[in-house]
Amino acid sequence: MAATDLPFTREEYAERLARVRKAMSDADLEALVVTDPSNQAWLTGYDGWSFYVHQAVVLLPYGEPIWWGRRMDTFGALRTVWMSENRVRGYDDSYVQAKDKHPMEDLAKVLVEFGAGAGRIGVEMDNYYFSARAMHMLHGSLPKVQWVDATGAVNRQRAVKSEAEIGFMRKAAAISEKMIDGLLERVEPGVPKNEIVAELYRDAIRGVDGAWGDYPAIVPMLPSGLDATAPHLTWDGRPFKSGEATFFEISGCYRRYHAPFCRTLFLGTPPDDMLRAEAALQEGLEAGIDAARAGNRACDIANALYGALKKAGITKEGRCGYSIGLSYPPDWGERTISLRENDETVLEPGMCFHFMPGLWQDNWGLEITEPILIRADGPAETFCNRPRKLFVKP
Repeated sequence: MAATDLPFTREEYAERLARVRKAMSDADLEALVVTDPSNQAWLTGYDGWSFYVHQAVVLLPYGEPIWWGRRMDTFGALRTVWMSENRVRGYDDSYVQAKDKHPMEDLAKVLVEFGAGAGRIGVEMDNYYFSARAMHMLHGSLPKVQWVDATGAVNRQRAVKSEAEIGFMRKAAAISEKMIDGLLERVEPGVPKNEIVAELYRDAIRGVDGAWGDYPAIVPMLPSGLDATAPHLTWDGRPFKSGEATFFEISGCYRRYHAPFCRTLFLGTPPDDMLRAEAALQEGLEAGIDAARAGNRACDIANALYGALKKAGITKEGRCGYSIGLSYPPDWGERTISLRENDETVLEPGMCFHFMPGLWQDNWGLEITEPILIRADGPAETFCNRPRKLFVKP
């Protein structure tokens, strides 16, 4: 059966396809093999938890895209993609995690069938879903093909969001606000972390009026005390304790669109150095949001932040944000534009970022972040609307 609940109009999918084909033409590619599930969904509407096995969308210079994957998942493809039934192809289960054969051998047959058995073909060589063995098998199966690294070719076309996409991100942001509100209300000394996370997931999946909650691409991060000196710890069963700060890094998700959002809570009386860092971070966030204007560069946001932190004697290394939108596990970033000192990407209206200046010091961690939208005029809009501060429960 054909898809009955596409996230976007056929016209929007056609416009996306045209943009990617322009990029293919500019790179002199005769075909493009797309293995990133976020890119597959953006191009075709496909939505299923099947990216743990090999699947792809094949783009040629003409015609509808081809969705290719495990045969049992073709039924899900037929329920979610906009293409005709004959553009959905599947391989049988004997290929799945087999030692004597590989799904890429089947993909090679599909490419030959559609006239792409030779020439320059792009493939996303550097993503989470495409293995070294997959590339090796494609090389061996199609010796006349010149394989070209097309990592990011589709991702870059996703940077400027349509009004429909921005609408989805606003719904995700409303869910993010609900999640943070619930955390700040429920967290108390003695309450086990896993119980808080259970309620957090309830808020995330129940969503808000007009927006049901999808599963986010990253699990909640909520380390406390010394654990919060590390940015990517999740949770355990230990209780929250007085005298510690916990940062909460979460995101609401609606139809795979994310609005990552972070706030920090201190149980007790915060130390003076954390309060000084809070003030510097608030100044840096304001400066960065003001610099986040169409026509400026990604590095201008980072430099505005780092300037404010430097005045307070705080040095932050690495990037302070990244492009966001539609994503699947294990990452809610788009893996293109970074907010850092050497990224000179010119900001355009419709670009969306997680402005994420986390501070991880010797004794504590502090995260106050904002998902932002570049507007046609003026500074960036923040998707969420909650106080930009360190929250304290005395």
